[in-house]
Amino acid sequence: MSSRDVVLARVRRALTDVPRGERPDEAPVPRDYRRVHGSRTTEQTVELLAENLADYRALVHRSTPGALPELIGRLLAKRGAHTVLVPPGLDASWLAGSGITRVEDRASATPRELDAVDSVLTGCAVAIAETGTVVLDGGPDQGRRRITLVPDHHLCVVRVPEQVVGSVPQALPLLAPDRPLTWISGPSATSDIELDRVEGVHGPRTLEVILLAGA
Repeated sequence: MSSRDVVLARVRRALTDVPRGERPDEAPVPRDYRRVHGSRTTEQTVELLAENLADYRALVHRSTPGALPELIGRLLAKRGAHTVLVPPGLDASWLAGSGITRVEDRASATPRELDAVDSVLTGCAVAIAETGTVVLDGGPDQGRRRITLVPDHHLCVVRVPEQVVGSVPQALPLLAPDRPLTWISGPSATSDIELDRVEGVHGPRTLEVILLAGA
């Protein structure tokens, strides 16, 4: 038997007790697993997010709305960025503290043009504390998926505490499965067989996350 035959045979055996006319939506799946591990306050959940983001080698900053433009301008200047890619729905005031050239997200932009941009600035859909993950869903302040995968530097703003959840099961109901979801846990990284870590292979080499409180 081929591997395909083996797999199909196992599927058939698993379905032997299922009535022929039954549809998937008529057979509820028990979801009695834990939705979150342990008990935490909102402040503790935000601190766990910051800790796990840093553990994945993301650079974590904190800000208030009034200080955000100055912080973004300082971070971009520190990196030596001259251009920043922005989604169409990004709050224009976020870049008020920077004289950097804004590059609009255009559908016609080529990968080469995106690669020439120094930084990209976005918001997020949700952030998951237990895994140190930022999720983008292509919303107005996040733009199309490729703008956060090609440029070498991604600066992402997370509104706390409203965009922060404790666990993946808590995040999933907040996300639409028909949207282009990008799950980001630290900068892009991979390792070879000798476990030598290389960053920037499949996405930004540097991820900076700003936890924006009081937005």
